[in-house]
Amino acid sequence: MSAAEYLRVSGLHAFYGESHILHGVDFTVNRGECVSLLGRNGAGRTTTLKAIIGLVGKRSGSVMVNGREVVDWASHKIARLGVGYCPEERGIYASLTAEENLLLPPQVASGGMSLEEIYQMFPNLQERRASQGTRLSGGEQQMLALARVLRTGARLLLLDEISEGLAPVIVQKLGEVVRQLKEKGFTIVLVEQNFRFAAPLADRLYVIEHGRVAAEIRQAELRQKQDVLHQYLGI
Repeated sequence: MSAAEYLRVSGLHAFYGESHILHGVDFTVNRGECVSLLGRNGAGRTTTLKAIIGLVGKRSGSVMVNGREVVDWASHKIARLGVGYCPEERGIYASLTAEENLLLPPQVASGGMSLEEIYQMFPNLQERRASQGTRLSGGEQQMLALARVLRTGARLLLLDEISEGLAPVIVQKLGEVVRQLKEKGFTIVLVEQNFRFAAPLADRLYVIEHGRVAAEIRQAELRQKQDVLHQYLGI
């Protein structure tokens, strides 16, 4: 790995039981970058994130995190390298308040955000800090799921479909948060089907098709590669 690289995925294969989902995924993410994985449903984007953090039945190939090979590591050991995963299903504890949810995550690395920093970034959560998880809106639950990861000290964030099904005003807020995190030096892998959300945030976009990287598009190439986006995403 070069000194600039935080994550390098090479020849990554992943399986759920007998189902072979990833067929040799290759991409890199540099420190402080936001990289987006785009693709249609079933292309393998979410499985790629789960394979990086070790949440698939079987995987092979190479996953290098900050210069260390982790493809054979357990998920909790990978997390301790400063890797945070925000799943699509959010995983909010319904019987706990928003603030209790924020106090639960273990520290995996130094530098986790304080409650005060979280509430500054997510004012909605401060207003709803005493509300149970079941009483939070979908947008508030998504903010809480992301905020919990930021409490852990993780510097590499794996974010899965954080804009899905949310009102435009919430999607806009989440976009602002991702920009703030980039400014703070976080490294981000953003899985999205919402191209209009992901495109302005990402330094580079990888299109996943049938469990492989079909195309890499840099931010500066978006206009000239519209035909590629249309071919794979229908945009």
